[in-house]
Amino acid sequence: MKKLFFLLLLPFSLFAQKFTSTEIASFQAQAKKVTIIRDNWGIPHVYGKTDADAVFGLLYAQCEDDFKRVELNYVEKLGRLAEINGERSLFNDLQIRLLIDTTEAMADYQKAQPWLKKLLDAYAAGINYYLYKNPQVKPALLHRFKPWYALLWTDGSIGAINTADLTLQELQKFYTGDHSPTAYVPVIKDQQSGSNGFAFAPSMTESGNAILYINPHTTFYFRPEVQMQSEEGLNAYGAVTWGQFFVYQGFNEHCGWMHTSNNVDIADMYAEKISKTDKGLFYEYDKKKFPLVEKKVTIHYRDGITLKTKSFTTYFTNNGPVMAIRDGKWISLKSKNRNTQSLVQSWVRTKAKSFEDYQKAMDLKANASNNTVYADAQGNIAYWHGNFIPIRDKKYNWSEVVDGSISATAWKGLHQVKDMVHVYNPPNGWLQNCNSTPFSSAGKNSPIKANYPTYMAPDGENFRGVAAVKLLNRPVKYTLDKVIATGYDSYMPGFEVLIPALLKAYAQLPQSDPLIEELKAPIAILKDWDYRSGESSEATTLAIEWAPRLNSAIRKVYINPGDKDQVEATTEFAKVARPNELLDPLKATLADLTKRFGKWQIAWGEVNRFQRLTGAVTEKYDDNSPSIPVGFGSAMWGQLGSFVSTTFKTNKRYGYSGNSFVCAVEFGKRIKAKSILAGGNSGDPTSKHFNDQALMYSKGQFKDVLFYKEDVLKHVERSYQPGN
Repeated sequence: MKKLFFLLLLPFSLFAQKFTSTEIASFQAQAKKVTIIRDNWGIPHVYGKTDADAVFGLLYAQCEDDFKRVELNYVEKLGRLAEINGERSLFNDLQIRLLIDTTEAMADYQKAQPWLKKLLDAYAAGINYYLYKNPQVKPALLHRFKPWYALLWTDGSIGAINTADLTLQELQKFYTGDHSPTAYVPVIKDQQSGSNGFAFAPSMTESGNAILYINPHTTFYFRPEVQMQSEEGLNAYGAVTWGQFFVYQGFNEHCGWMHTSNNVDIADMYAEKISKTDKGLFYEYDKKKFPLVEKKVTIHYRDGITLKTKSFTTYFTNNGPVMAIRDGKWISLKSKNRNTQSLVQSWVRTKAKSFEDYQKAMDLKANASNNTVYADAQGNIAYWHGNFIPIRDKKYNWSEVVDGSISATAWKGLHQVKDMVHVYNPPNGWLQNCNSTPFSSAGKNSPIKANYPTYMAPDGENFRGVAAVKLLNRPVKYTLDKVIATGYDSYMPGFEVLIPALLKAYAQLPQSDPLIEELKAPIAILKDWDYRSGESSEATTLAIEWAPRLNSAIRKVYINPGDKDQVEATTEFAKVARPNELLDPLKATLADLTKRFGKWQIAWGEVNRFQRLTGAVTEKYDDNSPSIPVGFGSAMWGQLGSFVSTTFKTNKRYGYSGNSFVCAVEFGKRIKAKSILAGGNSGDPTSKHFNDQALMYSKGQFKDVLFYKEDVLKHVERSYQPGN
């Protein structure tokens, strides 16, 4: 099943392809049609004659800010991480190779419409020109970018790969020939990440203009802040995933779009009926047998100073690649983890001039990983829960493995947008999604769950959704500043459920129990707490250090049909938990804090810090180096302004995920917007824009967005053409 080869690992510079004089002349000619203006925050405002020129300039600017992240995203999508990381990334690469076919991407490039091909060519040219002009930059692996690389992603998020419930561990076991029976352990998704999106109709704002709140929760430095404009009608501002050439979450002068993640079923697991004959392996489909497709996948991986090679014989049925074995049956995956239409959709929505234009973009049905919260200059607000949704037979449980040998379980095309869960201009005047159920997206005016197939919206409620609905139901006339304040509200409704249960458990202790005296002081602090986080709050420290030690079920946000959602699971746990299940974790919390800080009475801001030292993709943290106190907490317990932190062999906790790029935009005759970015726009620790927004970020204070060129020109730090 596998073969092992050894290759001498030569310096990567020997593999670097030189650019031809023709290529260089083409780069230089295109660069002359582009101007990049860096404002006083280092944000690139890219102006091009054509859309392709703007793409060229945008990619050049991205490489200036953080080439290593641009490169790494493509190394990952090419299934070549092991060439950098070694054998530990071998099966990550195998998974990618099974799910993303580079030959299909190449073919799609060749047959792309002329306008798209121009953008793809410009994307590669912008990066390659940067490499040509900056020979001191040493790529880890990719010395020449190719136009079809941009077709390797499904959506604008590098993490958009969907394998249903199939794990990397199962893939490794299968393709190493380990078919021993083991208990399947489902992987719980990262419950603290996600995003918030709010839209406010004119009836809800002081100005009478619609307002959009863009609040993705990602790992820090995941996307920079940019603007791209051309003389062909492009003028988009927002966040762009490193290495992609469209604004992923942002706005133009007509409308804005915010994406949140969901649990919509877009990938399915099939149990295959496999048989072996003297002619090879076969799979069964509608009582007929077909040859199992075999593909050889060869992966290089680094081992010290050598490159080694492993080859795998991989298997495919009509449903997709075989990814695991469960209960003795081979399990294949049906998914759409690479889709050129997704790139088309991502681009055309940035040029939408109206609600109708944006709806036409949604009609492409190619966004396989996101919900969309929308607002525009005409006062429309809208919400779509998912976009790429296969039609299936509703009698099957699509969250589980289904029979792959019958056509009854085949996908029946895609749902039309009109049949998906959506809300347009609800009478309450606001919309929200916090990776929560769409059936609370507009309060009482939300869609009705019974009207949709379960697989279309299995998402349950979470505490961020609870917080959002409660806040947005207030009779408030919003401004940009009021929207930002709402998005940073420090209340954590999860503790409104958990802390009373803790207090009740403490009150039930017998008088002879030593825990009464031991927990007296922390219980008093928590009893007086208002469930709001803050830099000076000792209660916040106790609560956020204590809660993760409780039953893991209360941290499960993404659920399968029939499961209790986070709010239901937490409420039930609080009702039935035995006193020791609540009190012993608090005792352990006190001991841990005392070990780390010499006392348990410590303010949250002393524990919870923002620190950016190296600019490395995997940041290093150090208690002895400067850091900034942060009063915000994790989204896990319902805080909207998320700051996810943990210890990294340190005593203090350091943030690494949560609010990253955040923006509030008001539409009307003239755009008004404010934004903030974790740290700064540059990944270079020697740049003044590496940490220039850090203090503001830690306080939830926003800067003014410079959308119009006349405003940009008043705050010019540097104006130049790529290569100069």
